[in-house]
Amino acid sequence: MLSYQHLYHAGNLADVQKHAVLAWVLDYLTRKDKPLTYIETHAGRGVYDLGADEAVKTGEAAAGIALAEALFPPEHPYRQRLEEARSAYGARAYPGSPLIAALGLREGDSLHLAELHPQEFAHLQTAAKDWGAHVHKRDGFELALAITPPTPRRGLMLIDPSYEVKADYEAIPKHMANIHRKWNVGLLILWYPILKGGAHGPMLKALEATFPDGLRHEVRFPPVREGHRMEGSGLFIVNPPYGLDEELKTLTTRFARLSKAGQKP
Repeated sequence: MLSYQHLYHAGNLADVQKHAVLAWVLDYLTRKDKPLTYIETHAGRGVYDLGADEAVKTGEAAAGIALAEALFPPEHPYRQRLEEARSAYGARAYPGSPLIAALGLREGDSLHLAELHPQEFAHLQTAAKDWGAHVHKRDGFELALAITPPTPRRGLMLIDPSYEVKADYEAIPKHMANIHRKWNVGLLILWYPILKGGAHGPMLKALEATFPDGLRHEVRFPPVREGHRMEGSGLFIVNPPYGLDEELKTLTTRFARLSKAGQKP
């Protein structure tokens, strides 16, 4: 099933949570003068035009980054990546996680991006020409197992599937256990949607049993439109870096401020 295109959802509140954390983690990791590897299993196209018909149609960016950006101070790595993306790609540009990674990494770091959707892969391949990235038209979990442990061994993997395939919920804990077995020092970040019906519940129980020291963070928000099933966004993090728990508390406070201000997503 390859129907998912993130352009319809780019810049929504789930992206805000995920990308704010990713930008912070990369900023933290790159403070140390040691090279690192970034791997992404479901990359998408890398950069999005929030003025495109698809993005405007859903209203998710208008209810997401348009409201939330002001809650981050200018010096926050996420705000910096947003400004850099607009400077490079135009005022309506929104950076997907591959671009956030490319902007946050240094010369000598390694960047691997997997994407199977033909249209999304074509966009990604074009966008990534200037990033020094290794772009793979390949199943992300296959790639993850094939290249771990990577060189450099120090690094981060973002696992960000669309959950189009319902079997993902059952398969992901097994994939992460296998990846961790090969790359026990790797920092793994899994994103998952919080949908009406709680499909993510059994997956999280399995992850917490396998990774009892994993860090879990969730934010809640009303569905952006009638019939939309997503009512929150979550991250499960293996080998979290020092200080991330405090950053997540601050992020929770920022989302709470959206609700208190009556700004309904």
